[in-house]
Amino acid sequence: MPGGSLLLLLDDIASALDDISVLTKVAAKKTAGVVGDDLALNAQQLTGIRTDRELSVVWSVAKGSALNKLILVPGALAISAFLPWLVIPLLMIGGAFLCFEGVEKLAHKFWHRDKGHGERHDAEHDAPEAVSPRGDEREQDEREKIAGAIRTDFILSAEIIVIALGAVAAKPFLVQLGVLTMTAALMTIGVYGLVAGIVQLDDVGLHLSQRHAGALGALGRGMVGLAPYLMKFLSVAGTAAMFLVGGGILVHGLPPVHHWVEQVEHIAETLPAVGRALAWLVSPVSDAVFGVLVGAAILLLVMMGKQLVGRGRTRPAS
Repeated sequence: MPGGSLLLLLDDIASALDDISVLTKVAAKKTAGVVGDDLALNAQQLTGIRTDRELSVVWSVAKGSALNKLILVPGALAISAFLPWLVIPLLMIGGAFLCFEGVEKLAHKFWHRDKGHGERHDAEHDAPEAVSPRGDEREQDEREKIAGAIRTDFILSAEIIVIALGAVAAKPFLVQLGVLTMTAALMTIGVYGLVAGIVQLDDVGLHLSQRHAGALGALGRGMVGLAPYLMKFLSVAGTAAMFLVGGGILVHGLPPVHHWVEQVEHIAETLPAVGRALAWLVSPVSDAVFGVLVGAAILLLVMMGKQLVGRGRTRPAS
């Protein structure tokens, strides 16, 4: 009997581990867009660091990311256990925030570039001499970059954890714990391993081009030339991921909109020749368009709110 109980226990453990493995793959697929966004944003934020400090900075952000997930995973499990009805609203809020952040990035890029450049130029003109030594300025800039990257990671990690939780919300607690823990660990290692490789790409290429001739030298020169284009691609891909992931969450969370998208997919499938290709595009295009519209609406409300608050502060007292 004791031997049989042990075998049953081992069988239960093996079954739970198998469920965790399968569901972790499902969660990874669902969070892939946010992970791509996380990768793009972190790689972009950590550019400009001194070459000899790049890996140290990435390591500092990675530790901050691990701490973020140590906070987020228990919080997500507590919500699932005591307030399960909050999972969908949190997903919707997270999706709306991603859409808003994406539109805000586009707006800042296309509308405020000249204004921001002018403000920076005025600040440099008004303060030609640095108050603190150059070394202190670099250290301060490094600390700010690390803090900013960790804040960004917290927001995107929260989205990853909530999406992963949505994939296992109906599963037992131990399976939820295993899937969220595995997802958090894999995402942290994967994202910051790739970020470390990206920020070092041009340095590795420069080393190869200077130390080797022939094929290795050509490879190094190619890596140096590829690095800026890779950063631009990651920036575009990260912004697109915001709309695809955020819009997808909102579309699936709003039954009328989701039903309408399904109807359009069905109509596309009935078209001759290119019907299946069009049907495949309907969902991501609909998610992206809906995400842009929601993000633009939120940005408009935020801007109107700021104007109203500004007018209230500047209104003279009667």
